[in-house]
Amino acid sequence: MELLYWRDVKQTGLVFSSVLLLLFSLTQFSVVSVVAYLALAALSATISFRVYKSVLQAVQKTDEGHPFRSYLELEMSLSHDQMQRYAENTQLYINNSLKELRRLFLVQDLFAVVMWLLTYVGALFNGLTLLIMAVVSMFSMPVVYEKYQAQIDQYLGLIRTQVNTVVGK
Repeated sequence: MELLYWRDVKQTGLVFSSVLLLLFSLTQFSVVSVVAYLALAALSATISFRVYKSVLQAVQKTDEGHPFRSYLELEMSLSHDQMQRYAENTQLYINNSLKELRRLFLVQDLFAVVMWLLTYVGALFNGLTLLIMAVVSMFSMPVVYEKYQAQIDQYLGLIRTQVNTVVGK
């Protein structure tokens, strides 16, 4: 919540700009390319840090060792029980997804009409554009509401009364 209300401007700006940069890069490049370049950037940073620490150790004649030793010594294996639990969760997720897809494509209800309408929305905006708009809204709406809360609540009250008179409550 602190990020959404821009309490720490530097941290929120960093998160907001990095998410938008990632989304805009996905509009120009494939997901595989973006992930590969991010991995290459991370690898370059860790190699540079390792070389820097090695040079620093040689100049200062210290014996600190590998800068990532604590991370290299972490145990990173899954037990049989953990693997079993993850496999069961994955199986449940896949089965539920298949049931939902069957219900959707075999038109069990009128949800297909909503999907048909969404194709027209999709013709205007692709999913990534909608995601970018959602991220921008997510970071701007709480601040706008906090600043203009009285006016927004007043208009929402008017809308609520109009809807209640139309519905008949």
